[in-house]
Amino acid sequence: MAVDYLVIVVYLAGMLAMGWWGMRRARSKSEFLVAGRRLGPAMYSGTMAAIVLGGASTIGGVGLGYQYGLSGAWMVFTIGLGLLALSVFFSARIARLKVYTVSEMLDLRYGGRAGVISGLVMWAYTLMLAVTSTIAYATIFDVLFDMNRTLAIVLGGSIVVAYSTLGGMWSITLTDMVQFVVKTIGVLLLLLPIAVVKAGGFAEMKAQLPTEYFDPLGIGGETIFTYVLIYTFGMLIGQDIWQRVFTARSDRTARWGGTVAGTYCLAYAVAGAVIGTAAKVLYPKLASPDDAFATIVKDELPVGVRGLVLAAALAAVMSTSSGALIACATVANNDIWARLRGIVRPEREQHDEVKGNRVFILLMGLAVIGTAIALNDVVQALTVAYNLLVGGLLVPILGGLLWKRGTAQGALASVAVGGLAVIGLMAAYGILANEPVYYGLLASLAAYVAVSLATRPTDAAVLAAWRERLAGRAPAHDNASETVSEQVPAAQ
Repeated sequence: MAVDYLVIVVYLAGMLAMGWWGMRRARSKSEFLVAGRRLGPAMYSGTMAAIVLGGASTIGGVGLGYQYGLSGAWMVFTIGLGLLALSVFFSARIARLKVYTVSEMLDLRYGGRAGVISGLVMWAYTLMLAVTSTIAYATIFDVLFDMNRTLAIVLGGSIVVAYSTLGGMWSITLTDMVQFVVKTIGVLLLLLPIAVVKAGGFAEMKAQLPTEYFDPLGIGGETIFTYVLIYTFGMLIGQDIWQRVFTARSDRTARWGGTVAGTYCLAYAVAGAVIGTAAKVLYPKLASPDDAFATIVKDELPVGVRGLVLAAALAAVMSTSSGALIACATVANNDIWARLRGIVRPEREQHDEVKGNRVFILLMGLAVIGTAIALNDVVQALTVAYNLLVGGLLVPILGGLLWKRGTAQGALASVAVGGLAVIGLMAAYGILANEPVYYGLLASLAAYVAVSLATRPTDAAVLAAWRERLAGRAPAHDNASETVSEQVPAAQ
C-alpha cells in the first residue's frame, strides 16, 4: 500500500498548494465568490461536473448498481438531466443577473422581501449537503489507513476548509478541475474496464445475475419519479449549482459548458451502475451495497492504480464538499447575517469583502465538521437537505423566472408553507418516505398561486428592473468589485 499512500498524500498536498495559489488571485469579492465571472468553456465544464458528482454519485452510484443492476444509474442520471435542463433553459438568464446568491435573485424579482426566509432554507440545504460529503471522508480514509471515523472527518474536512478559506472560488475551481481529471481517469478509464474484465465480461455478468439486473426500469417507476423530483429539480435551484453558473464568462459558456457537463454526468451514471453490477458478480454477499466500491477497489486493482482510484473517490467527495461549503458561507454572510444586522451595504473596500467571506467559510467549515462528527446517517441528512430545497424553494424560484404574475407575498407563502409541510410530513411519514416531497411541493405550488392571485401584482418598476437584469444590463456598481480581475486573462 506504500505506493497508494504516496499517491493520496501527493494529491492532498496538491490541493493545499492550489489553495495557496488561489489566495493570491482572489483579491475582490467577485474573484473570491464567483472566480471573477471569468471561466471559459473547458474549465467551466470540468468544475461543474466535479461539483455535481460527489461521494453519493460515486460510492452511492456503485452501491445502487450493486443492489439493482443497470437501473441503479437512475439517481446520477437524473442529476445529469437536471444539469442539462438548467444549462439549456435557465443558465444564460441566471448568469446575466450578476448576483451572488439565489436569494438575491428572489429579491430582484419580487422587490426585496423574500431574502431572509429563502436564505435560511438555502443555508440549511447547503449546510447538510456539505455535512453529507464530509461524513464520506470516514469511509475513504478507513479503506486507506484504517483510520478512526472522527479523525478521518477532521482530516478530510480540514483540508477542504483550508483551501476554500484561502482562495475562495478560485481555489475551489482549480482543485475541482484537478478532481474532474482524476475522477475521469480513475473511475471511467481504469475502474470501469477493469471491473468488467474481472467479472468475466458482460456475457458472464448476464449469466451470473437475474434478468432484472439488466432491466433499465428495474429500480421501479416510483423511485425514478422521486429521483426526478428531488435531484433533477434540485439541480435547477441549488445555491451550490447557481454559484458555479455565476462563474461563467458569457451566456454561451454557461449554456454549452453546462450541456457538456450534464452529458458527462449521464456517462458517469452508467459507469457507476456497471461497476456495481460487476461487483455483484465478484462479491455477491456484501453486508452493504455501499461497500461495493471500496471492496472492488481494494481487492481487484493493482498497486498504484488502486491509489489513483481511491484518489478519484476522494476527489468526488472533496469537490462537492468545497462547493457546498462556499455556497453555505455565501448565503450565511450575504443573505442572513448582513440582513439581520440591518446593513444596507454600499460598496466597501475589496479587502473587507474578501475578509468577511473568508471568515464565514472558516466558521461554516468548523460547523460542518462538528455536525458531521455528530451525525451518522448520510442518506437521511441528504434527504432532509433536498426535501427542504425542493419543497420550499422550487416553486418561488421557477415561478419568478416563468410567471410574471407571481408576487412577493406568494413567494413568501410558498416558502413557508412548502418548508413547514415538508418538515411535518417527514415527521409523520419518516425522513426517507416519498410523501413529504410530493405533498410539500403541491402545498408550495398551491400557496404560491393562490396568494399571488389574491394580492396586488408586483410593482411595474420592480418588473422593469428585473427585465433589465435578465437582459444583462446590470447596474454599474455590480461590476465595481471586478476592476482587479479585468487585468487577468479569462480562464480557459
